[in-house]
This record gives sequence, structure tokens and C-alpha cells, in this order.
Amino acid sequence: MLNDTSTLSRRRFAAGLALGTVAFALPMRAAALTVDQARSLIDKAVGDINAVIGSGKSESAMIGDFERIFAKYADVPVIARSALGPAAKQASKAQMSAFTKAFQGYISRKYGRRFREFIGGTIEVTDAKPVKSYYEVISIARLKGEAPFDLRWHVSDKSGSLRFFNLIIEGVNMLASERAEIGAMLDKHKGDVDALTAALKNT
Repeated sequence: MLNDTSTLSRRRFAAGLALGTVAFALPMRAAALTVDQARSLIDKAVGDINAVIGSGKSESAMIGDFERIFAKYADVPVIARSALGPAAKQASKAQMSAFTKAFQGYISRKYGRRFREFIGGTIEVTDAKPVKSYYEVISIARLKGEAPFDLRWHVSDKSGSLRFFNLIIEGVNMLASERAEIGAMLDKHKGDVDALTAALKNT
């Protein structure tokens, strides 16, 4: 049986693959895309992730690869805005741009460091289906010495291109979890978005 530390570590890593995730349900236009397109996106993302896991690269190189995967397949502006929460409405365009860039690096470093735990394991896409106004792509992670666990990717084209905007791990909404964590960091900096952005660059 997995201990609590192993389970938390596993979930936090998988959330980084999504980043993801941080989330409330966002109004999305699923009608503009198909279930096959949503599944194809995650098939490609998972293929890239599996390639990094099996690459034998150093931890720092894996982190760089993960950031490129995150930027390519995730709707980073949507995820970052959700993570920042109500403060995003008061932030200027320049502040949001700086925060989004810092958030992308923060997520990549945070969860990229957990790639080594997945060496020898794989993630496999198994199904996809429409859910409300977006698509949910279902995958299974199989790691050495651990029971397989479920990852559900939420995919939409609201931003104008097909991207994932959330990941659900065994029923746990990681987008919501990250939003809470960023919220706590913002509170620590007394609501100062610029200070939060600076802190993320060094976290």
C-alpha cells in the first residue's frame, strides 16, 4: 500500500503535467472540436511526456523539456488566470503577462523535479468523451511498484487553439488545488501581484 507521502508526491507531479493544474468550471465551446481531436491532442502530449520519462536525461534537462511540453499543449494563460483567482481581474495586462510567464516556469520547476519518480513507468490514453462544454480525455499512469492510477484531462479550444486546461487525478481537481496554493502565496505577499510574480521566479 502506498503511504501518504508517496500518494501526495504522485498527485502533485501529475498535476504538473497538466498543470495544471488550479479550477472552477470554465465556459468552453466544445462544439468547435471533436472527441477525436481532443484525444489526439492528449495522445501527443502523453507521447512527449513518456519520451522525457524514458530519456535518461538529467533532472534539469527534464524540467526544461517539461516546460516546453506545458507551453505546447496547455492553455497556459487560462490556467494562470484561474490560479491567480479574483486578483486577475484587478491586474493590468502587463502584470498578467509577467505573472503568466513566471507561473509557467514555476509549474515546470515544481513538477518537473518529480519526473524521476516516473522513470520506468508510462501513461496511456484509454478513452475520451464530451462533458458539458468541453472534452474529457482519460488516461492511466502505470508506475513501477505502484497500482495504476487515473488521470483525466480537460480539453477545449476556447482560446482559439486546442489545449488542455485542467487535470483530474483520482477524483482530485488539481487546478483547484493549485489555485488554493497560489492564493496562499498571494496572501503572504499581501495581495501584491508583482511581489507574487517575483517570488514565483525563485520558487
